[in-house]
Amino acid sequence: MKTLSLKTDSRSQMLDISSQINALIPENFSSGFCHVFCPHTTAGLAINENADPDVRSDILKTLDKLVPWDDGSYRHAEGNSAAHLKAILTGASQTIPVENGRLALGTWQGLYFCEFDGPRTRTISVRFFKDILTE
Repeated sequence: MKTLSLKTDSRSQMLDISSQINALIPENFSSGFCHVFCPHTTAGLAINENADPDVRSDILKTLDKLVPWDDGSYRHAEGNSAAHLKAILTGASQTIPVENGRLALGTWQGLYFCEFDGPRTRTISVRFFKDILTE
């Protein structure tokens, strides 16, 4: 298993980690799957558009509307319930096909680490699996 360390610099942030994950793909690994896992309860992973940065801004703004930081009803004493809820909405993992030694994302897609309780230093786990059905 490989790990990737990430630093965020704001409470809510989406970092495109596609190139960092591509850099972790072993040289002799041409086809299979990449599984990325986020072991944090206030952060997640998402695949979405990476061409227009306004999309990331729109996503974060909409998540803030749907799940406001302090809506007056949260009971969690740590004060970051909104971050936990947003992490559930994005999910803790993504599995992406690998073809020709690169993530097989769509033309406009990127893999994002989604921070909801930053700034922090985070880690994610990355594993590569051969496709046993095509071997």
